[in-house]
Amino acid sequence: MKEWTGFTEISKAKGVWLTDSDGNKMIDAVASMWCNVWGHSDPRLVKTIANQSKKLQHSSMFNLTNEPAEKLAKSLVKMSPGMHRVFYSDNGSSAMEISLKLALQYWKNIGNKKKTKIATIKNGYHGDTFGAMSVGYVPEFFGKFKQQLFSTIQFTVPNKYRIPKKYTLSDYEEYCLDSIENRFKKTDDIAAFVMESGAQVAGGVIIYPEGFQKKISQLCKKYNILLVLDEIATGFGRLGSMLQYEEQNSKPDIVAFGKMLTGGYLTMAATLASKKIYDSFLGEFNEWKHLFHGHTYTGNPLAAAISYENLKMYKKNNLIKKIQKTSKVFENFYDEISEIDIVGDIRHKGMLMGIELVKDKSKKRPISPKKSINKIFFEEGKKNGIYLRTLGNIVMLVPPLAISESELELLLKRTISTIKSAKSKVV
Repeated sequence: MKEWTGFTEISKAKGVWLTDSDGNKMIDAVASMWCNVWGHSDPRLVKTIANQSKKLQHSSMFNLTNEPAEKLAKSLVKMSPGMHRVFYSDNGSSAMEISLKLALQYWKNIGNKKKTKIATIKNGYHGDTFGAMSVGYVPEFFGKFKQQLFSTIQFTVPNKYRIPKKYTLSDYEEYCLDSIENRFKKTDDIAAFVMESGAQVAGGVIIYPEGFQKKISQLCKKYNILLVLDEIATGFGRLGSMLQYEEQNSKPDIVAFGKMLTGGYLTMAATLASKKIYDSFLGEFNEWKHLFHGHTYTGNPLAAAISYENLKMYKKNNLIKKIQKTSKVFENFYDEISEIDIVGDIRHKGMLMGIELVKDKSKKRPISPKKSINKIFFEEGKKNGIYLRTLGNIVMLVPPLAISESELELLLKRTISTIKSAKSKVV
């Protein structure tokens, strides 16, 4: 923290551009932490907030409901195959905490006391609260809290850039799946398998091999284990499809949405559950099957109204097809980025790219300078007119989903310039 003696103040934003208090403009290369869809100051979303604020700003959902929350819930269930009901929260970490509580309590509600363990994938990320840290344990982030976290059963996911020697990607994928099934066979104590849907994002932009998530889904069904999918960062178009679990042909029992749900304008998240899960919580008061969980701003009308409008805009503007077309611009820059001598690997899907920086390409040794790579790239990026936020030695590009092809080309050119200018400071 001593490195950060001051912070750039953003005074306004429009489209993909952020403007600071000195009038400097930067492309928002991380979609304001991966959540912005249409760019900043979109008049349709601003109008929606203004209109709703005149009618109802907030009302508790304890024993009550409100029209925007009802409309949004119906819309979410309609678009999400296999899902039956919605539990609202106000951020992704909370949505995952709810997912875990639903999964663990489900088994207790139906009288199964054996299923108490959670299985996860190594280096996954699900948020910063204690439950989320436990199932998404990234050592660099959460090592200081390891003793306080609950234990999980962790499995390895194939990373094509770092496959053990003597393995092909296909062989190693099979090894990972065999490891999962062998543990599933061992004892009937696993309540749920928790994973990011489609890719690990904060864990280094690790794109799953085709069919990997589907096979995990099949194993969960085979061994009577709930599948909990985290689509907070990967759903709603980020990886090129509205719902990653549909594209991955997997069937979750519980799924969490967030980030792009409101278009990136207000804070809201949602946990969706299948009918089987929902029904297990129905009972008489003295059966104590209900879920003891709630947030002050659960189902906030402003956030629900803008989320509902946001979903309508996806359809009206055919955004998913636009993303699939625009994202091909990334591919045009693969060769130029790869030629930079500190770039070891490029991982890309949809509107997400991870550029792994290495000290030695042949040994794939990560760059680890004494100063924060995050700060170096923020400062160099700002000089080149882009806002970047790296995760360790991974330069991440996560732009607003509706970015134009010409804006994306400009972002990639400026990213290349930034990596080259930062080289002398990180090696």
